[in-house]
Amino acid sequence: MTDGDTFRILFVCTGNTCRSPMAEAVARRLVEDRGWRQVEVASAGVAGHGGHPPTGGAVRAAEAAGLDLSEHRSRGLTPDEVAEADLILTMSRSHLLPLLEAGAGERAALLTEFAAQEDPEGVPDSVLDPFGGPDEVYVATFELLERLVERALRRLEPIFSP
Repeated sequence: MTDGDTFRILFVCTGNTCRSPMAEAVARRLVEDRGWRQVEVASAGVAGHGGHPPTGGAVRAAEAAGLDLSEHRSRGLTPDEVAEADLILTMSRSHLLPLLEAGAGERAALLTEFAAQEDPEGVPDSVLDPFGGPDEVYVATFELLERLVERALRRLEPIFSP
């Protein structure tokens, strides 16, 4: 952990308006449900520009699951965020290169690979970008993210659970 008592998880996608904000919202709920007060969750985009709201499809998919993305605003990935994160989970392989170039090293991983470490059954190669698609695509992406984030956090349980 970077400062001894906070573990920072960063979800990364392209623009930080769809996948990574949905993953962040799911992770926040699951972290809260587990009572992991020492875990912080954030998201950013490798090509994100600050201040954009999430896409309508992402908002509606999250809302259907009881999560509120209305306050989210996109953020571009910064070197400081990379340096401060203990675990960086990306949506596709193309997101890994900028992280590796920024010095993330082994702290960066593809979400699907990290989640499938113990059981790859039913895990796709990456989380496809729903941007511009119909609500059904956003819902399917959200449901996939729920499963992947749950599995990823299960891998972290030995660190945070008594």
